Amino acid sequence: MRNSSAAPVFWGWYIVAAAFFVLAINYGSRYCFGVFVKPLAQEYGWSRSVISLGASLNMLVYSACAVAIGRMVDRVAPRWIVTAGAAIAALGFLLSAQVRSPWQFYLIYGVLLGVGSAGLGVVTVNSSVGKWFIRKRGTAIGIATMGVSFGTISLTPLAGLIVKNYDWRTGFVVLGLISLLVGVSLSQLFLRKARPEDHGLLPDGEVNPDLVVKLSPPPTPARIGFGAMIRDRRFQTLACSFGLAVMVLMSVFVHQVPFAIDQGIGEVTAAASLGALGLAGFAGQFFFGWLSDRLRDPKYASFLGMSFMLAGLAVLLHAASARGLFFYAVVFGFGYGALAPMMPILLADRFGREALGSIYGFVTLFLGIGGGLGPFLAGTIYDAWGSYALVWKANILVMILVAGCILTLKRKAPHPR
Repeated sequence: MRNSSAAPVFWGWYIVAAAFFVLAINYGSRYCFGVFVKPLAQEYGWSRSVISLGASLNMLVYSACAVAIGRMVDRVAPRWIVTAGAAIAALGFLLSAQVRSPWQFYLIYGVLLGVGSAGLGVVTVNSSVGKWFIRKRGTAIGIATMGVSFGTISLTPLAGLIVKNYDWRTGFVVLGLISLLVGVSLSQLFLRKARPEDHGLLPDGEVNPDLVVKLSPPPTPARIGFGAMIRDRRFQTLACSFGLAVMVLMSVFVHQVPFAIDQGIGEVTAAASLGALGLAGFAGQFFFGWLSDRLRDPKYASFLGMSFMLAGLAVLLHAASARGLFFYAVVFGFGYGALAPMMPILLADRFGREALGSIYGFVTLFLGIGGGLGPFLAGTIYDAWGSYALVWKANILVMILVAGCILTLKRKAPHPR
């Protein structure tokens, strides 16, 4: 009889641990962008729409590159994708510290950093995690994506303190060095293996191949075309719903800190509210991943997360003090925790493991369009109205639409006529 206590740890859990920290440095370093909005505006006199366009370009470039990276993930070991992404992202941060004009900011922060971030993003690491698990996929991806919030919790207050005590340039330099060190070291140590079958293993560390076949949905061809994908109603529902949710999310991430400062809340406290949002998201990412493994359809876990985001926005609309701001951050943050894990979980549930990277890359194109529009539209509305109230109201309406669309998501593809 095999001694289970002596059995080696399934390598998929090392993939999960590395994914956690790679996502932490990637998203934490970019989601703290709101900390840099005021300092850039004060030094150069740029409007918030001008500055926000840099974050929007970053998201658009990130998502465009994710399509190609999704294809690469299905063919290339993730170690090389993450290593290249970390090096490019670090260069983007270091050069961002030297910008003197909007066009330089757009080219470096928007384009160069966007390319690097795609290599470090969820398409790369969550697709890799998703290939190593079936029964425990929701829990594994939930744990990995907790890194997004961990990075926000850790790096947002750090960036706020650096900007306050030194300057915004030093903040960008520190973020660049962290991205390089963590991204390269973890990818080379732990992300060497692309899928369990290539190394004589089975998903979840299973020993029964028949069980793996039984649990797996019908495979999607690894070279599925964009045209075929775009005609699939399940893809349409997921791409539109999550694209709009990310549009709301990014508008909040970029403008939450300046909104709080406009309300008379101190800079460090305002930056800390992003950390509180990340802390709540940390719990939400695990909870919704765990919950999805226990529901007959994971879409209900996603719907619950969208509902929490909606409730949080309603609180933000009336937040006028630090207490109200932090209450919003906890509610909205917990719900936003559903976004990162539920996207690959739903894709793997609907389309299978084999082409997960390619399909995830396709979807991320729409996520980036939404995420790119969010900060810029919010900044434009603020410049026109001098208030964020209309931004938050529009976001509430969008989230009502998104939550309803998620409930319509079908499990099987429609039969061809």
